[in-house]
Amino acid sequence: MPADLHFTKGQGTGNDFVLFTDPDGEIDLSPTQIAAICDRHFGVGADGILRVVRSRSLEAGAAALAEDDSAEWFMDYYNADGSLSEMCGNGIRVYTRYLLDNGLATLAPGETLVIGTRGGVRDVQLNKLGFQVDLGRWRLDGGEPLVRAKNLQVARPGLGINIGNPHVVVALADDDELDEADLTFIPHLEPAPIDGANVEFVVPGEPLVRDGVGHIRMRVHERGSGETLSCGTGAAAAALATRYWAGEGAPNNWSVAVPGGVVGVRMFPTEDGEHVALSGPAELVYEGDLAI
Repeated sequence: MPADLHFTKGQGTGNDFVLFTDPDGEIDLSPTQIAAICDRHFGVGADGILRVVRSRSLEAGAAALAEDDSAEWFMDYYNADGSLSEMCGNGIRVYTRYLLDNGLATLAPGETLVIGTRGGVRDVQLNKLGFQVDLGRWRLDGGEPLVRAKNLQVARPGLGINIGNPHVVVALADDDELDEADLTFIPHLEPAPIDGANVEFVVPGEPLVRDGVGHIRMRVHERGSGETLSCGTGAAAAALATRYWAGEGAPNNWSVAVPGGVVGVRMFPTEDGEHVALSGPAELVYEGDLAI
């Protein structure tokens, strides 16, 4: 392992990451090192780490190549506490920006870049918001656990949704409730999911639908990272849950406002079932070298 790690800091609607290139899978950071790098007071500061590695260079990449042999690159994603995560909707956009800006891949308008993740292969395209990623099929998963959060007076039922990683979405009454929730504390789920879950708290827009587009506002507590300014798969889960609650006639296009900005969510049919796509910006902020 090298003594110094050359890294890039990137963000997508405030969801921030440390990225580094390790094409042959030679740099094996420990959970303790990852947590130290992500520490916002003593480290670089980030919601997670994205290792840029070729799919052929790690065991988890074999499944991606079996699914699509054009998935040259694998997004090896770690939460801020050093734990592994299956997917990250904001992270994969930032990962794509990194590949393009460093000459590791190309992506012209109308083309698709295929990236491997632990949640399955994901297709990324350019669009007017920056990048759009097809998050694949989604499913209701995990039932309707009871959710308690600090400063919310009453426990609320959530809706379990899986988008390659687990989510529980909770509807709140108004903006005041959303603002008052203290997400520095981990929300309590009953029953507790075996592998944990990201928890999204959602308030519908007034009106909910404008010009055929649904509007919601969301905050999120991500397992392994705490409250973040944005969560891409969480935004998709929040839009899916709101559409589910709204019932027949609800739109398939949504604008989701998160503390770090706005992302777009779109549901669309495919041969293997309904998919959900996420659109939003991605920016590389700075580079540096870190002694590890």
